[in-house]
Amino acid sequence: MADHSPGATVEITVIKIEGTDQKTERELVVVEKALTVYVNDQEFTTMVCSPGQEKELIAGFLSSEGMIQTPDQLVKTSLDQEKGLMWVETTGGSVLGETLFLKRYITSCCGKGKTSFYFANDARLTKEITSALKITSRDVSHYINLLESNSELFHQTGGVHSGAFASHGQLDSYVFDIGRHNVLDKLYGHAFLNGIDLTQKAIVFSGRISSEILIKTGKMGCPILIGVSAPTELAINLAEELGITVIGFARNKRMNVYTHPERILVSDQLSS
Repeated sequence: MADHSPGATVEITVIKIEGTDQKTERELVVVEKALTVYVNDQEFTTMVCSPGQEKELIAGFLSSEGMIQTPDQLVKTSLDQEKGLMWVETTGGSVLGETLFLKRYITSCCGKGKTSFYFANDARLTKEITSALKITSRDVSHYINLLESNSELFHQTGGVHSGAFASHGQLDSYVFDIGRHNVLDKLYGHAFLNGIDLTQKAIVFSGRISSEILIKTGKMGCPILIGVSAPTELAINLAEELGITVIGFARNKRMNVYTHPERILVSDQLSS
């Protein structure tokens, strides 16, 4: 499951300096490309991403924004990778989703409610998760180790984030991208296109857990989010409200459980 995609890296010459010593070496760096997306012949958005898995990326993005609800609504995709252009044909897309895309969410609610959402589509599409999934603390460490061992491109370049769905002691899928949010969209697109039930899976993620990452997890209906770095306060507040278990600083056998700890059983055994 190693992360390899043609065109994901280029080799360049760098000068390496250590103290007063310097040397010239060839080194791999990640490719960053702008992808302009046309939906039904209208320019819709430009995304900066790693080349590869473009169909999953746009499917995850459109479904997470409520513009398509089923895979059959994504009628056709066409990619010109050299020019950085992608054409998408949809049917029965959500006019409401397009209307609310990136519009600010203004609420007059008091007390408990979706007061933490910045955008209208996020408030409309993110639902509370009630999955009874439980995993062990050993599972968490095991999944992080699997993510690390599959992150060949990161070890070569240090320039990408990665993520995967995990269940039953293994990673079910793996994606990488220069953008943290693109990783979640690619995962979402893979699940969306393949009809995968995410209520019994965890997401393992290499980056910081921001509110944007948390919201994308919530839209997928995934109950557990495991990251190697820190969550933000807003992400924690949203996770508490949405019923998502957030685990940060998961490295080796250590981890911080920030929300809904009832899903994590402290044990040195993998789940059966």
